[in-house]
Amino acid sequence: MTPSRSINFARLLAILAFTVAAAPAFAWVYPEHRDIAVLGVETLDPERRAIFDRLWRDARTGGEQRLCERGADVGQGLAPSCIDWAAFSAIAGDHSCSSRNMVDTVLKTQWILSVADVSAQLKVDLGRIAVEASPEQSGASANIVADFQRRMEAEGLRAERLNALRTSDTRLQRADPEYATRAGSNNAHFLMPRPRTDVSAQEYARLTLSVGSEISAVGVYAWYHLSALQKATRLATEQLSPEERRALAVAILADEGFALHFLQDTYAAGHVAGTWGDASQRKGTHDYYNEAGLEVFVWSGSSASMVLMGDAHMRPQDAERAAHAVRLSLEQVLDQAAGRTRAVTLPHTPAAPASPDGFDVCANNVLPAREERLRAPPQAYEIAYEVLKPTPVPGLGPGLGSMPRFRAEVGPFIGLAGSMDVRNIDGGFVDSETARGWVGGVDLSVRAGLGLDGVIGESGDGLVFASLGLRVDSPSSSDFSGASTTQQIGNSSAVIPSRIGISTRFRMPFYLIPGDLLFLSPVYLFSPQTYSNMAVTASNGGLIPWQLGMATRYGRFQFVLGRELGVTFFGQGFTNSVMAPSAMPGGEARAVDFKSTYFDLPILEYRPYRAFDTNQSSTVLLQLFAGIDVPHGSKVVYPEGAPGVPLQTVYSIGVRILFDWRRYY
Repeated sequence: MTPSRSINFARLLAILAFTVAAAPAFAWVYPEHRDIAVLGVETLDPERRAIFDRLWRDARTGGEQRLCERGADVGQGLAPSCIDWAAFSAIAGDHSCSSRNMVDTVLKTQWILSVADVSAQLKVDLGRIAVEASPEQSGASANIVADFQRRMEAEGLRAERLNALRTSDTRLQRADPEYATRAGSNNAHFLMPRPRTDVSAQEYARLTLSVGSEISAVGVYAWYHLSALQKATRLATEQLSPEERRALAVAILADEGFALHFLQDTYAAGHVAGTWGDASQRKGTHDYYNEAGLEVFVWSGSSASMVLMGDAHMRPQDAERAAHAVRLSLEQVLDQAAGRTRAVTLPHTPAAPASPDGFDVCANNVLPAREERLRAPPQAYEIAYEVLKPTPVPGLGPGLGSMPRFRAEVGPFIGLAGSMDVRNIDGGFVDSETARGWVGGVDLSVRAGLGLDGVIGESGDGLVFASLGLRVDSPSSSDFSGASTTQQIGNSSAVIPSRIGISTRFRMPFYLIPGDLLFLSPVYLFSPQTYSNMAVTASNGGLIPWQLGMATRYGRFQFVLGRELGVTFFGQGFTNSVMAPSAMPGGEARAVDFKSTYFDLPILEYRPYRAFDTNQSSTVLLQLFAGIDVPHGSKVVYPEGAPGVPLQTVYSIGVRILFDWRRYY
């Protein structure tokens, strides 16, 4: 690799490392967010439902072509032609960064309908997959065969879910290029971990809602819920024109819909366990608890616990718990808008703007101060507490008693790889040797690189590495046609004798053609967002997603042509020679020393096994690969003075079994 290429490769790793740090960790997937909101609306009492429907009718005025007739359309199916209010909580945060941005996206873009279509299909796909129970939950079996079958069924269901999410994530990334990078820059979707076990609900509220506190799901929810309530006070007390009423209705429902995304996030297991540590720990812990579940208690002090699940694993009881909080929050806004009496209400806030809030949850890491005229009055904390009492108590921060942490396979690593392969060659380096044969090989190498496997989800494969090692090839199974002569001069009778070479290997994903991320890395200097989006797309199969991993109960398959290249240098410090026929009839065979560069390109991978703990992974891979061995620098060394021998390229195809161990940092 030339110095300029090395610089570009180092720049690429730095850019991709930044992408890892911004890896998304969503809570509920789009259809789950929407279903929770639909359930929250459907469980409103008739009077409040009438208020909601009237507000939605006002908000739709002028936007009937894009906004659905029903605010919570229970019967909405595939390829929706409109967006209902229930979808606001799904679009918020994951597909928009503020309430204002969300409204613009809903009303002015075409791609949001593609997002809704992808998400509707994901709901159908997930609905076909039964909720699996682990063998530990279903009871140990004395029948080994039955136990194995049950485990295979569970693995099969998990593979179906991974494939559904993989397809959905790929389509979402194509519809919304900022999907993967939008929500990963801060902890807005997570609960702030408790610093101590004796933190009260009131103290936790101060920690999360104070100006300058780290942004969190509770903080974002409270910010936008207060915005909706303040605007609702104007609707209840002011004489408004139809246009003013419409603008306020849009702003109220948009702010509340945006807020509810983050309230729903507080009921996802991976967002409750506590978000701290490096990017790999945050992502891995999030993914583990969302799938495995987490026992939690609530702030209201109830002694009963509950088990939460997370994204793509939502059960009816999970939806009901989150929908209960959604209904409580929405009731407060509806009552405030209708001027209905409650134990606590906000005073009239004439300064509340008749437009959706613009607080950017993607770009801010702390809660800013509100304008003086929009500061939260004392009643706001009591109102928020009513909604937050039944929410889960978050896990502890770093230290004793914190929940066990897990890592995703993202971040820098060093490792070792050992492989054995066998390949079928189309002949020898000498043009007279055309008989096919077999060559075996072993390779041991050290690796360093960047794991990007989990940037969007477990189905991704953004692995980047470079390796250096030693390769030993066996003699070919095909013999040189002048075997007796070669034996007389003490050389091997094989067409290609055993050899030792210095092996190198490089792997990286690509956006459209192999190597494009490396050559386009300067784009990052001019448009970081564009390049980051390209890198994320590449790590999840590329612009044309024909290299996505396919999970099965028996392992994972992936087409990888163009992602990886192995290069072995034979004849560099080690003897590399072949025999060639005599230049004259009846003469002695010639011994030719030469160098060669052997390229191998993996085509298809099968991964039957992978294990990963807190900082180490081990994987077994089977690869189908093609090889090209290009000779150069040949010199006849026996007999002395014999004419040179033109050598030809040897082509091969083979199978490799590889053990890959990595230590992440």
